[in-house]
Formats: sequence, structure tokens, C-alpha cells
Amino acid sequence: MNGKEQDIPRFMVAGTNSGCGKTTVTCAVLQAFANRGLNVGAFKCGPDYIDPMFHSSITGTKSTNLDGFFFDGNTMNYLLAQGGAGRDISVIEGVMGYYDGLSLTRTEASSYETALATKTPVVLAVNAKGASLSVLAVIQGFLEFRPNSQIQGAILNQCSPMSYPALSKAILESFQGRIQPLGYLPRLENCALESRRLGLVTARETADLKEKLQRLAEQAEKTIDLDGLQKLGESAAAVSCEPVNLPRFEPVRIALARDKAFCFYYEDNLRMLREMGAELAEFSPLSDVKLPENIHGLYLGGGYPELYAKELSENRSMLESVRRAIQKGLPCIAECGGFMYLNRSIAGYPMAGVLPGECFDTGKLTRFGYVTLTAKKDSLLCKAGEEIRGHEFHYWDSTALGGDFSAVKPSGKSWDCVIATDRLYAGFPHFHFYANPSFAERFYQACLKEKKANV
Repeated sequence: MNGKEQDIPRFMVAGTNSGCGKTTVTCAVLQAFANRGLNVGAFKCGPDYIDPMFHSSITGTKSTNLDGFFFDGNTMNYLLAQGGAGRDISVIEGVMGYYDGLSLTRTEASSYETALATKTPVVLAVNAKGASLSVLAVIQGFLEFRPNSQIQGAILNQCSPMSYPALSKAILESFQGRIQPLGYLPRLENCALESRRLGLVTARETADLKEKLQRLAEQAEKTIDLDGLQKLGESAAAVSCEPVNLPRFEPVRIALARDKAFCFYYEDNLRMLREMGAELAEFSPLSDVKLPENIHGLYLGGGYPELYAKELSENRSMLESVRRAIQKGLPCIAECGGFMYLNRSIAGYPMAGVLPGECFDTGKLTRFGYVTLTAKKDSLLCKAGEEIRGHEFHYWDSTALGGDFSAVKPSGKSWDCVIATDRLYAGFPHFHFYANPSFAERFYQACLKEKKANV
């Protein structure tokens, strides 16, 4: 990819707040476009892992995170251009409420800031349940709250068929064409995407997902202006950015934990490793008996190991395989759930025991939110003093967090975390390689060193 402008037809579905239905609207529209035979791209604002899984189950391709805390403007537009190249239309799902950002009073890292940085037109999803004319007050507030809101359309969720014609007319008249009413979704039985306290239940776990998505798409064909959405997307300004150039190395083979217990990965992290030359050998800590053969690195991502602690603990041959490999010096990244897996136990169930901690349920979100990680010493991924931006989202904790990095929230609150050596990164914070590509390069070089040592 060169630095020229690219036409990426796109729009964002933003919400008034979490729970307003933006994921439902986004999935309905994505599936309806896919049913029409369009080549559809999907993106998610913020650090979330689960919504992109739903997107990918519809589009058949990987969904990309666009995060204003992780990335500068050029990197965000580069990822948008990469993920949207060749697509007929791309849909970006917002995060939380449209203006919600790093704190209660700041819009940084919000969907609004992402829309501004990428020059993307926005469709506001508004929950119309139990409201009528007040819907227009909500739209007006969002339209005028900040300059250049980017909001150009609205979709009403849980709106009754009887109410929509009058509300649609009122939107056109009140805003004199500044906002286009682009349809509605009524309340639909048995189409909810279930939640657990960490977030939505993953796409892999959702019962009858394909049937639910098809019902949503059928409804969208009837009551959402899909042609209007596509036209809005085609009006988006070209994306302009400089390429993020990555080094190319000789091939290495990296084992990647992937099953129901370990499923949280930024897909662009995996793509970056592949672009550098890696083969990613997927395996299941739940069901496989040992690590893949002939590997030079190990990547243990996040997920829900606490839900499968008994099964993970009973797979003793895999635990022993992982323990021996890391003790012998296999380069390893273990984030959040992967970090828990390397501890002595989760809820009393024995785990790999590479690390000294015991993992327990705190009953509440612990150290939740964005962090900037700074290395306190040279280790696997970086040198002392180097930084990467990351995120924590977990209810479980460990009695041994480590102290080889410092973590600082945007509020200024700080703590020590992560167990790091020249062959290991293990801690609760997740991070995105595109926030500092040198972290990926250092991991790859360690894998190369491992490969050459075993020739």
C-alpha cells in the first residue's frame, strides 16, 4: 500500500449509550448487505474483542479495531484502508455512547473522535422504546453537542411500526435534511445477543446465531433504508494515510491458543506477525494433548479460562507441555486469560504453574480501562523505558501480578504489573502491536533466535 488516497465506502453506526442497540443494528445491516451479495467490511471502535467476532461471523473476514487511544490518526486510517480495501461497503460499529471517551468529561478515544479522524459519516442508533417526540430531542442534542458531529442519519431501535412514519416525517422537517431518517427495527422476539458480565457472549457460544442474524437481516430489508445507507457510505471522503512499513524475516512457527477458553485476539496483531513471516499454528489448551510440533514461540491470548478451569486443569498433558516449553525458554506472550493459565491455579484448579500466583474472582471489574505500560527493565518485547498503550478488562485477579512494567491510567493512577523476562511477557494488560510495532518485532526476533538455536 502506498500513501495515496483510497476510496473506502463506509459509515459508522454510533449509539446514544451502551445498550441502545447499536450492535443489533450493526449486525442486522451487515447481514442484510451480505445477503445482497455485497463484499462487506466491518470495524469496531475501541478495544473490544467480542463485537468483532459477531462481525466476522457475518462477513467471513476479520473485523478490525479502530482505537483512538491505541493509535495515532495515520495508523487508524491505515488500518481502515487495509480492512476496507476492495469492499463494496464497510460498517464501523461505535463504542459506548457516541461522545464517551477516556473519562466522564473527555471525548478522546470516543467514537466521535474516531469519526473525525477518519472523516466517516455517522448514523445514530436511538432507542425509541417508550418515547415519541423525545426521540427528536435526543437526536438534536447529539447533533449539536460538539462541532462537526459527523452525524448524518438516524435509525430508531425498538420503534413501533405505527410510530415510525410520523417520527420519520418529523425528523425530516425538524432538521431540514441535516439528518436523514434511515429506518427502524421493531422489538424482535428471540433475536437478542446474550450478555454476561464481561460483555456479550461470544459468537461461537451464541445459540442459533445464524438464525438470529437472518431474522435481523430480513427485518432490516423491510424497515431499514439499506440503499440510503449504501449511498451515505459512498459519499464518505477518501482515506489518506502513509503506510506502516513492517520488516520481513525468515519464517518462524508460533503456537496460538485458540478455543472457547482462549479467543480474545486483535486480528491485526496476528496479521502483523504473518506479514513479518510467521506461520501461526492454532491449538486448543482444552482438547489437544500437547503443543504443536516444531514451534519457535507461543501466544496465549485472553478469553474465559475461568469458565473452563476444571477442563483446563484436567488436561494435564497440555499443562505439562506448556510448562516444559516455557521453562526451556520458548518465547511466550501471555495476556490476561493466558496469564491466568500460567499461574498456579484458577479458582483452586491447578494450572501450568509457570508463575507463582493464584487466580481468584474479585466480584467486580478490577483495574478496568486504558493504561500506558512502561518497561522497567529490558525484556522479551522491549527495552527499559519503552512504552505501549493497552487495556484491562477482567473480574479475576492474581496474587502475583508481577512488577516489571508500570501501568498508568489516563487519570494518573498507577501500579506495577507484568512478569517479564528475556523470553516471557505475562500480565493482565492486553495491547495492540500497531500501538508500538517494535514490540511485535522484538517478539519475532526472539522466535528467530529460538529457531536458530534448535537447528
